[in-house]
Amino acid sequence: MHNAADKSGPAVNDWSRVAAMPEFRELMQAKKRFIVPATLFFVVYYFALPVLVGYAPAFMSRRVMGPVNIAYLFALSQFFMAWILAWLYMRAAAGWDRRVHQLLAKLDK
Repeated sequence: MHNAADKSGPAVNDWSRVAAMPEFRELMQAKKRFIVPATLFFVVYYFALPVLVGYAPAFMSRRVMGPVNIAYLFALSQFFMAWILAWLYMRAAAGWDRRVHQLLAKLDK
């Protein structure tokens, strides 16, 4: 039986070459600059609703329009926030994909 882990040929050498390239390190830094703040923002925004409902119930129960209060609006805004973050991620990922293709083209030379 042939095991992929038994291969220690060109694929390992190629990965070492890629990992050593400054373009690859820059790409990883660019991803980190987007992903870490976006994740932190998402987590804080997501947990803000239950925290505010628990610690500021008078504020969150303030009616905005008819029976709709701030808590309902905040909960609905989380859907929009998630869609916006997903859209921003897709835009950023398209740029990362272009950079990966450039890196691979350079590797093939």
